[in-house]
Amino acid sequence: MITQNISDTVSESIIETIGHTPMVRLNKILGHNKFNLLGKLEAANPAGSIKDRTSLFILQQAFADGRIKKGDTVIESSSGNMAVGLAQACLYYGLNLIVVVDPKLNPHTEKILKTYGARIEKVTEPKKDGGFLAARLERVQYLLISIPNSFWSNQYGNQDNPLTHHKTMTEIMDSLEGKLDYLFVATSTCGTLMGCADYIYENNLDVKIIAVDAVGSVLFGGPPLKRLIPGHGAGVPSQFLDTKKIHDYVYVDDVDCARGCWSLLENESILCGGSSGGMISAVKKYGKNIEAGSNCALFLCDRGERYLDTIYNKDWLLKELPESRNAFTPLGGW
Repeated sequence: MITQNISDTVSESIIETIGHTPMVRLNKILGHNKFNLLGKLEAANPAGSIKDRTSLFILQQAFADGRIKKGDTVIESSSGNMAVGLAQACLYYGLNLIVVVDPKLNPHTEKILKTYGARIEKVTEPKKDGGFLAARLERVQYLLISIPNSFWSNQYGNQDNPLTHHKTMTEIMDSLEGKLDYLFVATSTCGTLMGCADYIYENNLDVKIIAVDAVGSVLFGGPPLKRLIPGHGAGVPSQFLDTKKIHDYVYVDDVDCARGCWSLLENESILCGGSSGGMISAVKKYGKNIEAGSNCALFLCDRGERYLDTIYNKDWLLKELPESRNAFTPLGGW
């Protein structure tokens, strides 16, 4: 029996509603009952993604040890979700926010950031080594030097990033009464991945963690390639990744992400973003390795509204991912 993460108390602020997201059985998407699949619905966070947790915890820890104070400026490089999570938390705490982005930032997210009052700095040229991420990080360093009382939240190297997800893992294990066999986690900074892996390792849990990486990401040694769907994979190595704590990894490409998103929508009526679709496809690819009767979980990382102009737009799909035409048929056909 899955416990319901429904609060019977009144939250004192929007910040207190972050976390304690529901676990949802995905009963229809696999087309079989060989193993159980559940999704941690991180889209239920108030700013719409799992990065709400990371943003809040990093800022709270920085306040606690005196690294920031009200009126200071937080600077971060982000492809979208971390930026929105920080924008919400910074506005609440009276902090300024500068977000360094690249051309892959979708227009919907940009509008959200501006509405929250964030300042956007956009890099337009990738670095030869490290691509757009390296270019964004270089701009962050320039801004830190030039702006007084500035603070880099540094989702790429701040140990409070993985520490955030010890609580996330506690929620998952409590919901499943400790009965979890496989956990699929999308990669990016690898903060979520390693936070979960560290929790599993430190508590001696018999849970196999499967990293879901993007084709074109360098995290597991692959060559850097062009990627269209933001939010997972990376152009530079992770400062957190410890492969000894990872049971296995699966690569998914942009078409896999789109296919998984549409499958999740068509079968479960859940509208989620690209990395969630990638994990759905990864589970289907990896399913032959999963023992019958296993409990498997994954993160439904963010809301799909931010992808309405891309993944959920048939014209964009046919233009940017023409091979997707034969991969699936979106609701209503082409």
